[in-house]
Amino acid sequence: MTEPDATFLDRALGVARAAAEAAADAIRHHYAHGVAVETKSDATPVTVADREAEIAIKNVLRSAYPEHAFYGEEFGREGAGDFLWLIDPIDGTKAFVRGYPMFSTQIALMHRGELVLGVSSAPMYGETTWARRGGGAFLDGRPMRVSAALTFDAGTAISIGNVKTLTRDARWNVLGEMIRRSGRIRGYGDFLHYHLLASGRIDLVVESDVNILDIAALAVIVREAGGVFSDLDGRELTLDTTSVLAGTPALHAQALAAFTTAVPT
Repeated sequence: MTEPDATFLDRALGVARAAAEAAADAIRHHYAHGVAVETKSDATPVTVADREAEIAIKNVLRSAYPEHAFYGEEFGREGAGDFLWLIDPIDGTKAFVRGYPMFSTQIALMHRGELVLGVSSAPMYGETTWARRGGGAFLDGRPMRVSAALTFDAGTAISIGNVKTLTRDARWNVLGEMIRRSGRIRGYGDFLHYHLLASGRIDLVVESDVNILDIAALAVIVREAGGVFSDLDGRELTLDTTSVLAGTPALHAQALAAFTTAVPT
């Protein structure tokens, strides 16, 4: 296959949703009973639930697409080829282990470097979003659409996530000016602010410290809901992406111009 068509993507999206539900079964069990926490080499936590959920996801995906490659948070890269599944079984493990529901399962499919579908499942929060290229975005079966926000004003809502790196340069002051011009600033974080963005309930998301596995599925969802999703320099997402600027087309363009001016290339 030279290019995945709508029929292929619809089937793959169904498989990805089934894989997310398989992960949710493992997650719900451990969320209810508790798990021991280990610390990985990067000082982030991991649990048996993360590993079991990733295995459950891969079992479903492999049964349908044994020739595809995988890149998972817990077990790394496996295989090679045009199709690469990106998997974060529990994005938000710190929330998971502390017993609050702000975590999700992220599954995306990349074809020759282009993200073509995504599923974002938050089983304990109680919502799932999904999208495939050219097919629109959905929240529990209901169509999603970004807001019509055109300018930074009293009606604008901005959400920030991990922004430590952003605080170190002139872009921090740019963000501050956007906040001063806007009506609401929150830090919903992780999956939630992207779900809110794609469904028109906030208007811009800024993050400077992420992993592609955290955001790949969410990028497809936001884009299919009519939003723009890039890194903070306006570049397309790759496996090495570490930042996010996502929003309505108008606000993304204005924010990107401001950030770019603050940090000349």
